[in-house]
Amino acid sequence: MPKKDTDARTATAPDPKVRSIDARSLRGLAHPLRMRLLGSLREFGPATASGLADRLGESSGATSYHLRQLAAYGFVEDDPSLGKGRERWWRAVHAGSEFGPEFLYDPDPEIRGAMGVVLHEVATAHAQELNTWLGTMHEWPREWYEGSDLSDFKVRLTPELSRELSDKIHELVNSYRGRVPEDTEGSAVVRTHLHVFPRPTD
Repeated sequence: MPKKDTDARTATAPDPKVRSIDARSLRGLAHPLRMRLLGSLREFGPATASGLADRLGESSGATSYHLRQLAAYGFVEDDPSLGKGRERWWRAVHAGSEFGPEFLYDPDPEIRGAMGVVLHEVATAHAQELNTWLGTMHEWPREWYEGSDLSDFKVRLTPELSRELSDKIHELVNSYRGRVPEDTEGSAVVRTHLHVFPRPTD
């Protein structure tokens, strides 16, 4: 299943694998544990509340409650193909989520606050993934270290050119989807983070 991260932009064409966030679903998603639960289901596939609790270091009561909340907002659903008896398996409904900038400028402070929670949790998840790589890269073959990157760049742009740059990077990354079959020896899932933002000059 194609993997798409939470994308704080508006899509140019609808994608059925990506959830377009509205104000109601934004409120439902804006909780750190819910975002971690949804991210885990999207990355690792279906799981039970207890399995997610073990993976995330939370209580099964907490994961069970927040999974039901995510289901109420349409982010997750039961996976009947895996349930046995009273064991309830959950799966993500969509491969990713996306939203535009309108929530940052909404007159309702609750909506602006929810947007802030979501964005900060995305940034935290990116930092955690990067730190995990840095702490474990010695366990990977040298070729993976040489194929990785940890760079930052500074270039003067207008807002329009900044958006153009982001769009081109998205297109480039997406052009690599599906090129390597899942069972290819020596392959791995590669995470690519994109952060494009202005900085003050004084």
